[in-house]
Amino acid sequence: MSKSRPVLRGAEIFVKALKDEGVKHLFGYPGGAVLHIYDELYKQTEVEHILVRHEQGAAHAADGYARATGRVGVVLVTSGPGITNAITGIATAYMDSIPLVVFSGQVPTSVIGNDAFQEVDAIGISRPCVKHNFLVNDVEDLASTIKKAFYVAGSGRPGPVLVDIPKDITANSCEYEYPKEVDMRSYRPTVKGHPGQIKRALKLMLAARKPMIYTGGGVVLADASEELIEFTRELGYPITNTLMGLGAYPATDKQFIGMLGMHGTYEANMAMHQCDVLIAIGARFDDRVTGDLEKFCPYAKIIHIDVDPSSIAKNVPVDVPIVGDVKHVLQDINAGLKNNKTSPDKQALDNWWSQIKDWQAMDCLRFDRNSKLIKPQLVIEKLYELTGGAAYVTSDVGQHQMWAAQFYKFDKPRRWLNSGGLGTMGFGLPAAMGAKIAYPDETVACVTGEASLVMCIQELSTCLQYQTPIKIINLNNRYMGMVRQWQEFFYEKRYSHSYMDALPDFVKLAESFGHVGMRIDKADDVEDALKEALAMKDKLVLMDFITDQMENVYPMIAAGKGQHEMHLAPGSEERELA
Repeated sequence: MSKSRPVLRGAEIFVKALKDEGVKHLFGYPGGAVLHIYDELYKQTEVEHILVRHEQGAAHAADGYARATGRVGVVLVTSGPGITNAITGIATAYMDSIPLVVFSGQVPTSVIGNDAFQEVDAIGISRPCVKHNFLVNDVEDLASTIKKAFYVAGSGRPGPVLVDIPKDITANSCEYEYPKEVDMRSYRPTVKGHPGQIKRALKLMLAARKPMIYTGGGVVLADASEELIEFTRELGYPITNTLMGLGAYPATDKQFIGMLGMHGTYEANMAMHQCDVLIAIGARFDDRVTGDLEKFCPYAKIIHIDVDPSSIAKNVPVDVPIVGDVKHVLQDINAGLKNNKTSPDKQALDNWWSQIKDWQAMDCLRFDRNSKLIKPQLVIEKLYELTGGAAYVTSDVGQHQMWAAQFYKFDKPRRWLNSGGLGTMGFGLPAAMGAKIAYPDETVACVTGEASLVMCIQELSTCLQYQTPIKIINLNNRYMGMVRQWQEFFYEKRYSHSYMDALPDFVKLAESFGHVGMRIDKADDVEDALKEALAMKDKLVLMDFITDQMENVYPMIAAGKGQHEMHLAPGSEERELA
């Protein structure tokens, strides 16, 4: 044995490796298979362990932490129900390409496969919803496996990585050395875009007469917001973001024409439908964006930039594919634009902007501002005004999520934290908790609905223990709102099991957890209630806004329809291109 290398037990190696990796926070829940690790965590203070109240909450909190910071979120759970409880959170991160490393305990190697107490096949169960997973069979492999897990999770197209650690591995000993770098022959993500493809893209985009820039969460994940802003302003083209891409380009900028997709703006969807060149950056052409694929961008040549080659032409054929890290590719494109003597056709671009302004005049997000009932849009609008657009905002899934995306104008990336791909109810509260732990001095608001909030309500206890004074905006319409909306539109108003009966008193519920509860049922009280809650810097405040039960999210593209076939709010003129 080398005298320069300490001999450590597996549990000690685990904790030392986290320190060497620079991990500051670990979200977890103890159990028999990981007790050796928890004993070592007890002996140190560098890595703060956050004790959640359910393993799903651990995964969501680490996810929110990762989305807000750009760092890898870290989770520790036990075997059996510990890892199965975390699977929903892992799948949520996987669908949105969020970097997590999830450590799960496992029964001792000698009894794996014998149906031992709390044994589950964590590798098999997690395989469809992780970027990669590892089972550690030898303590000598533990440190290098942890290093590989962090590398895989955070590089290329990010995603969750599972490391399954049998209990005997944490008890066995070996020399410890944490690798300085990783070289995996089978995993080498492409970073730089192909120069020839970049030249082709430049030629095509500069020849456009009706261009459109369409960006997704990949821009946020690559920390490429500055490059995107430079690119967009240099060209003067209109830009739209997906739900996951909000904040990558400033929402208050005149070139931003709103979110696109199923609940995107009229102008963004119509511009997508009519454009002749589509520049897709860090987006995956999911069904909530494209609508009917047969009708998607029928007149457009498509440029697609993505770090994941499997995403390119997966759903939509493209004319110029560029595989590479979005940040690096945009840097090269921006350099190409500066050195290019060709400029966009100014007259054609002016005409295109004139058409877009006509679509903007539809005012597709308008709502009744004089209503005596609380309109959920008003609550989000006031939240935006009172926080100056600077808050970190999480959401759950449903109508409230769409209203938050439509009415909170995100000017910076990593401020909008929501479950886009999996659509996970229960995500908002623990994700807000994770973001607040990362940034204790920032305002963190969770926009939720009464159906979603109760799914992970137990994390209010965690918020009290770790003093995370988030602000919860519960848009309470006593329905599973989006389900009810679909039932109204497509099921002849048969509201089958979408009404939330026997709801708790949210004010008393918040107070029972040691927090502040507020109930607001008058539109005139919305602004003052938000001001009061935001002024309580050291208190978690749960605001229960009793909203209009029958309010719907508009615009809306129904399943099977094209981007130009939108439902608009009653009273609006519905247009459809021939």
